[in-house]
Amino acid sequence: MKIQQQSTGETTDFEFGGMYVDGQWRASGTGRTDLVRSPFDGRLIAEVPRGDASDVDAAIAAARRVHRDGALPLSRRIAILDTAAALLRDRAEEFARAIALECAKPIKTSRGEVSRAVDTFTFAAAEARTQSSSTVPVDAVASGEGKLAWTMRVPVGIVAAISPFNFPLNLVVHKIAPAIAVGCPTVLKPASQTPVSALLLARLLHDAGLPAGWFNVVTGGGSEVGVPLSTHPDVAYVTFTGSPGVGWGISEAAPRKKVRLELGSNAPLIIDENADWQAAADAAAFGGFVQAGQSCVSTQRIFVHRAHVAAFTERLKERVEALVVGDPLDESVDVSAVISLAEAERIESWIAQATDAGATLVTGGARDGAVVTPTILSDVTRDMNVQCQEIFGPVVTIVAVDDIDEAIEQANDSDFGLNAGVFTDDLAHALHAIERLEFGSVYINDAPTVRVDLQPYGGVKDSGNTREGPHYAMQEMTELKFVTLRPAG
Repeated sequence: MKIQQQSTGETTDFEFGGMYVDGQWRASGTGRTDLVRSPFDGRLIAEVPRGDASDVDAAIAAARRVHRDGALPLSRRIAILDTAAALLRDRAEEFARAIALECAKPIKTSRGEVSRAVDTFTFAAAEARTQSSSTVPVDAVASGEGKLAWTMRVPVGIVAAISPFNFPLNLVVHKIAPAIAVGCPTVLKPASQTPVSALLLARLLHDAGLPAGWFNVVTGGGSEVGVPLSTHPDVAYVTFTGSPGVGWGISEAAPRKKVRLELGSNAPLIIDENADWQAAADAAAFGGFVQAGQSCVSTQRIFVHRAHVAAFTERLKERVEALVVGDPLDESVDVSAVISLAEAERIESWIAQATDAGATLVTGGARDGAVVTPTILSDVTRDMNVQCQEIFGPVVTIVAVDDIDEAIEQANDSDFGLNAGVFTDDLAHALHAIERLEFGSVYINDAPTVRVDLQPYGGVKDSGNTREGPHYAMQEMTELKFVTLRPAG
């Protein structure tokens, strides 16, 4: 789908008739557009509308209309989710290419994201099939004699979904599929850098039979679209994935709404004395550098028992230097660009700050445009940005520890608490770590860079306040209604 853009003379890879509101493609109320370019080479991918509060109002009006008309029948919602999964499977290569282009995720990794999104639709459909009410034995007290009582889950209302750039398809589906399953209309603001996958998804859901008004996509920036969307008085539920500063700001600005946040992390990986440190090094080579480290659960801080640290570091260095860096459309590439030149320059500066303060550069550290060479740092201290902040780039740190307790203490010394990984062959140490680690998920003999799409996914502290996954999101997107019935006569 290529069109000629008069403004630049360039061709685009994807064409849309505008943003998607009330089942129609429409231009922005501003009349302005944004150019979406590849972070890797700057090629023009798409031209999309730059929305504002008037577009948010139009999308909310459509969602409000369908919500007042009542939820679609459950059988129809299930059919739409099943059809969406099938269509996404059929269109997998189109979506994978869009992801690879708009966020520079290697094509083989992008295909994995599409496959996961198919699963997310499928899990939501399965959960929709098992929704049920429960009886309450009110006749256990005298005032309840002669009555029947039960609870039921009802849609919370209009959902405002704000998604990040790093998983531009699957994290959107994690917000939209549960909403469809429970009967909530949704207005989505995708990340400004990666709107293409979301607009393709709007087209797919239209083809899957989702009626107008139930899913709306308003493209644009955070202040122009995200703020009026999250604070709109008709929005009942906000689901946000992104940075802690923005997320907690939304929560403070909308205190009377359900605001559910999935935020950042600087995920730790612990390698115990009694552990398969070779397997741990191989897991870290994947977990620290998949999609250039731009994942909330990317392996970042690695704590290795002093007995293994030298051998572990050498093996990890070998594995990391074998990673192929380059064009995301190249089938052989493992690591490509980060999302922008500005982010690449920030990552480069954090590496330089660390080495200037005494850290050892084991490998990597170079930058070419928005591509940062996969980097390992050792001899880091707790106050370095690469250790205490979320780097969100292809960088890991290695710290030697004397025992499992020291590793747990340092892992917990963080503002974040999303995922943690522990490699150990000692069951007592594993159970001790599970109990002591202050994280939403703990993975034994695996890297923390793991998410199974049906799990309860989320964290504590500055990592957020929610648990995603279709079953858990569906619970949060509904309210519990209690009903009693006294039979007539």
